[in-house]
Amino acid sequence: MTSNPYSGLPAERFWRKVVTNVAPFAVDPRPRASFAIGQADKVATGGSCFAQRVAEALRAEGFNYYVTEAAPEGTAPAEADARQFGTFSARYGNLYYTRQFVQLFDRAYGRFEPELKAWLREDGRYVDPFRPTVEPAGFADEAAVVAARDAHLAEVRRLFETLDVFVLTLGLTEGWRWRADGAALPLAPGVAGGSYDPALYECVNAGAAEVLADLQGFLERLWSVNPTARIILTVSPVPMIATYMDRHVMESNSYSKSVLRVAAGEACASGDPRAVYFPAYDIVTSNVNAGRYYNDDLRTINDAGVRHVMRSFLATFAADRTAPAPVQAAHDFAAEYEGTAGVICDEEQIERSVA
Repeated sequence: MTSNPYSGLPAERFWRKVVTNVAPFAVDPRPRASFAIGQADKVATGGSCFAQRVAEALRAEGFNYYVTEAAPEGTAPAEADARQFGTFSARYGNLYYTRQFVQLFDRAYGRFEPELKAWLREDGRYVDPFRPTVEPAGFADEAAVVAARDAHLAEVRRLFETLDVFVLTLGLTEGWRWRADGAALPLAPGVAGGSYDPALYECVNAGAAEVLADLQGFLERLWSVNPTARIILTVSPVPMIATYMDRHVMESNSYSKSVLRVAAGEACASGDPRAVYFPAYDIVTSNVNAGRYYNDDLRTINDAGVRHVMRSFLATFAADRTAPAPVQAAHDFAAEYEGTAGVICDEEQIERSVA
């Protein structure tokens, strides 16, 4: 048989070999080149809402989930949950937009001091604009917001300097900024505090170049204080809940996730072994699953989806804790070729040439 570039490639390069002939719940597009997570490694999380599901799964699987900002001794579990102690590794709340990661680091290390200090709520209480939901009861005044923020940022520094593995989940490209200095916010003003004034705030929708620059900037910053830190980049499969762009939310969501996926892949393409892209987004959103990993709202991820992601996660980073993947009967390729004989698809020639 005449040799061609596809001759001799491993099975993982061919759709029919690793997707068509595998049960949907066993499809495993894990990265080949990765590092191992040891039992004692401090594993931290940050990012969008899906990062919280990742954190829950890490705990359940027995990983050393690392939290530097724990609830004060004697805090009731319900109160600790409401105040987001342990939701992420520090109480930074959701970090949806990549600029937030960069600025979180810069604020923690005194490189950036935002002009915006606090938001006033309708009930007369104040909240931190950079994490407006971490204190449900709010603060009495702006000074209390700043004092709590300073204590929080100290724990962020400790986290960055001492973590071993950081699972970073990207969520959105749309975000809100304070116009005066570009301070990135997790929510629009008026949603959980403050009030919207277009003269003071602007909505931005980052492109792939900006997201990639933010990711590279954050990695450089983190490695400057923790050179051995390992990063697992993921993209949240949870669709955006609303868009400020003048178009259908599905179009905005497709744009946002595509940009994040491209940037995450590019950020890990340099070959630095400390950074790996993990395909949680690819597993959950693939047409292979026919939407079965979403709840009835077609947005939140169900337990089956999280379990599939974590099976692949374990196989990638903790192979000693994983089980063999289930299989199903092989697909009849010849019958499929006959059934699609009237459809012209040059790509089909690739498989035929190496069969």
